[in-house]
Amino acid sequence: MVEFAGWSMPVQYTDSHISSHMHTRTHCSLFDVSHMLQTKVHGKDQVKFMESLVVADIAELKDNQGTLSLFTNDKGGIMDDLIVTKTDQGYLYVVSNAGCADKDSAHMKAKLSEFKAAGFDVDLEFLDDALIAVQGPSMSRVLQEGVKDNLKNLPFMFSALTSAFGVPCRVTRCGYTGEDGVEISVPSSRVVELTERLLSNPEVKLSGLGARDSLRLEAGLCLYGNDIDETTTPVEATLVWTIGKRRRQTRDFPGADIIVPQIKNKTQRKRVGLVSTGPPVRQHTPILSTDGKVIGEVTSGCPSPCLKKNVAMGYVDSAFSKNGTQIQVEVRKKAVPATISKMPFVPTNYYTG
Repeated sequence: MVEFAGWSMPVQYTDSHISSHMHTRTHCSLFDVSHMLQTKVHGKDQVKFMESLVVADIAELKDNQGTLSLFTNDKGGIMDDLIVTKTDQGYLYVVSNAGCADKDSAHMKAKLSEFKAAGFDVDLEFLDDALIAVQGPSMSRVLQEGVKDNLKNLPFMFSALTSAFGVPCRVTRCGYTGEDGVEISVPSSRVVELTERLLSNPEVKLSGLGARDSLRLEAGLCLYGNDIDETTTPVEATLVWTIGKRRRQTRDFPGADIIVPQIKNKTQRKRVGLVSTGPPVRQHTPILSTDGKVIGEVTSGCPSPCLKKNVAMGYVDSAFSKNGTQIQVEVRKKAVPATISKMPFVPTNYYTG
């Protein structure tokens, strides 16, 4: 167990980190992600309110569809990443990171006061429900036994209110592993019941933070505080796809006057993937050109259990960001050859219907 964003979290259970990682890729694993901040945004001006904080086009979402988005600040930096779902129950359902929970809630409350003072109809409800993630290729087979709705009708980034094995819940097809998976929001009083029912299937094993980190890294997914933060813009982070096309024109999100010109004019640095062999590459490892000049820094890195080589992501001078570029990483004061690589490192298996 380790301290994580004010919570006590399991790094691993009885299985080793590698075993948990591979079980998720071949069967399915259950992660306790109840530390994430869950919020409902109510009121007829909910979309306008949310769009004043994030870069996504929330208005264009279909009923029960979600999108990954970013809270940005006035300097164009990323305050957090989050998923916003437009439900057909008349509210927006928002899931953001535990590490930013205090910052995110204060940020939303400040904007709420501003909106209410201007006469807009909007309200926030912070939930104390639990959240569990079931991730892996056999997830749909396991969960289908306990839900009446056909999971074939729930594609990636769509959400449904339902019940699982008799427990009322919200099931959202998303996750942080690159595999087909769901996140299930469930009343805290019944999460143990649902978890035990899921674990009664031998396909399902508990998995901790260790495997969660290596799985998301193989999938090329950012970890807030490591790979993106308030000093990083969405363009530098290669997250331009999160910015709605309409929003690029209206430029009515925080930092738009900095972010939108960067889309056309490029940036001096860029988030890239890289692979290497030999000693593991970790966060803060310097990235060097082949002639030994420092051109960037690793933000996340680990040995890949699937690929049997080191995978990492970091920021480099844009001139070195092309896939296939030969570079070096400085591990224990030695320069080790590495290659800029496209992400995800391991192909994703999201269910798109």
